[in-house]
Amino acid sequence: MKKFNRIITVVLDSVGIGETEDSKDFGDVGVNTLGNISKEVGLSLPNLERLGLGNISDLETIKKVQKPEAYYTKMQEKANGKDTLAGHWEMMGVTLEKGFDVYVKEGFPDELIKEFEEATGRKVLANKEANGMKVIKEYYHEHVKTGSWIVYTSVDSTFQIAAHEDVIPLEELYKACEIARELTKKYNVARVIARPFIGEFDNYERTANRHDYALNPPKDTVLNYLKESNIPTIAIGKISDIFNGSGISQSIKTKSNMDGVDKTIDVLKEDNEGFVFVNLVDFDSKFGHPRDVKGYKEALEEFDQRVPELIENLKEDDLLIITADHGNDPTYKGNDHTREYVPLILYSKSFKEAKGIKTRETFEDLGELVANNFGVKSTENGTSFINELI
Repeated sequence: MKKFNRIITVVLDSVGIGETEDSKDFGDVGVNTLGNISKEVGLSLPNLERLGLGNISDLETIKKVQKPEAYYTKMQEKANGKDTLAGHWEMMGVTLEKGFDVYVKEGFPDELIKEFEEATGRKVLANKEANGMKVIKEYYHEHVKTGSWIVYTSVDSTFQIAAHEDVIPLEELYKACEIARELTKKYNVARVIARPFIGEFDNYERTANRHDYALNPPKDTVLNYLKESNIPTIAIGKISDIFNGSGISQSIKTKSNMDGVDKTIDVLKEDNEGFVFVNLVDFDSKFGHPRDVKGYKEALEEFDQRVPELIENLKEDDLLIITADHGNDPTYKGNDHTREYVPLILYSKSFKEAKGIKTRETFEDLGELVANNFGVKSTENGTSFINELI
């Protein structure tokens, strides 16, 4: 018998809460996304504070509370990686033993670029590791003049293709990404990303028509088992892209963090059941990678202000989970993700009391809790802790 009719998991993309024992193995020392933002510019998160966020770890401007309204702990990632796919896949019971390949130093191999050019009929500009907005500025005029693709990578495993929507139609960009997805499989690239933009050179912006093309998880996830059992799986934000649509019943695209919250609330207002999986990507893409501490702080506070709305629209037998997939400390060097614990907050109106629970040694525990709740097949990874929730 299921305990909760709906489980809503909101992933605050990159909102880590401190370095793990193996952080130094990933080149990350002293990282703490929430902690260092709190220390450097202060954080006011009264609603997450009431749920118990400050009880998870010492955060200078977020207090510990005597009677938290939610169960709280933190999770350790087991996968050999600190990227989006590794984090989300592990949450659904599939852990990567080998990380994806990156192409930071020299860009993608010449043979891959040549294959891509021949298959798409357009030349390639850039082919290097770069900040997305800066590389568009650098190659803007040449791209508009020649119609060549702006291809770049990030510090994680991505093949990103930028194109002005008035120069190359969206449909052609998406088709090129599908071609790149097939070509990059043998190079162990995690994601191909369409990065359309609009506007003049001195006033351009990336649009909400971004689309990610991920690899399929190497085996079935909890999402697959839910869908096979006719339990709805509703993906909000880039969740469907992360799983390449596998195990997803319904996909809802979003334009921003707040649009993601709006669409989550719309779903909560419906008379439905099942698993709702939400990704709020702005923390990572707009503020973590660009190392924008002030912007990250403001985005966190903006989300915190929406927490009461999320709670207000929960039904008595709903479970709201707030967590993250990795860290991206905006106070740290470089612009890569950071290996960190992630917060785990579990709230239901049915809880009469709540408390801290033990640190989860793998994100897989979350997936096992979901599978256990809905009575579907287990991935046989992780340990459900649903019985710890009174």
